[in-house]
Amino acid sequence: MATPETRPDSGSYHAPDSSPNNGAHRPRPRTGRRESPEERADRRWGDLLQEVRVAQTGSQVLFGFLLSVVFMPRFAELGGFDRGLYVVTVVLGALATGALTAPVAYHRILAGRRLKPQLVDAAARLVGGGLALLALTIGSALLLLLRVAAGPVMAGWIAGAVMLWFVACWLALPVQHLRRHNGHCTRPPTDPDLGEPTEIDAGTGTGTGTGTGRKPPGPGRPSWRFGDAPRERRAP
Repeated sequence: MATPETRPDSGSYHAPDSSPNNGAHRPRPRTGRRESPEERADRRWGDLLQEVRVAQTGSQVLFGFLLSVVFMPRFAELGGFDRGLYVVTVVLGALATGALTAPVAYHRILAGRRLKPQLVDAAARLVGGGLALLALTIGSALLLLLRVAAGPVMAGWIAGAVMLWFVACWLALPVQHLRRHNGHCTRPPTDPDLGEPTEIDAGTGTGTGTGTGRKPPGPGRPSWRFGDAPRERRAP
């Protein structure tokens, strides 16, 4: 319990800080998850499967449509370029489907061998390649359909604009967000009380500022903090 103190000259009082870390900056709480490598691999694997489910839905619908085009009566009227474009589109769709379903086969072979981190890294690369192939498949299929519906020139412009939109949504925006996040992480955190930069502990990632953790008293500002021990005023 804090003991009251008095100032003989002014009659004001001040109780010393009763916290155990008096004079030291309180450490900031650690952010993020506390996971073992196995737990982190399991979490990443679950997130990856959710991504694969979303991507596989689009690739399977598109690939099924492409396989049915060859049996339509209008297909016989296509020229040599359009037929070649159709073949390229079907091959791209098959490659995209294979890359997006590869993590399942990968898991069947490596299951139970304590290689989950390696499995997750390889599956992430396969899914990234599958998404790139899926975007190319969509662009190629769109170009083929628009050449028949709107003509070669208009089809080229529209397909090119759509591919730029895919690049912006799938690549440019995530990369921009990642760079912005890395830029914020490189700035030294500031003491919320004093507004001064604090040092970072390399082991814990928490601040170890040199301030006292409290704002200095100023004119009209009491020298005690909320939560300090009650103070008593002695008679002069």
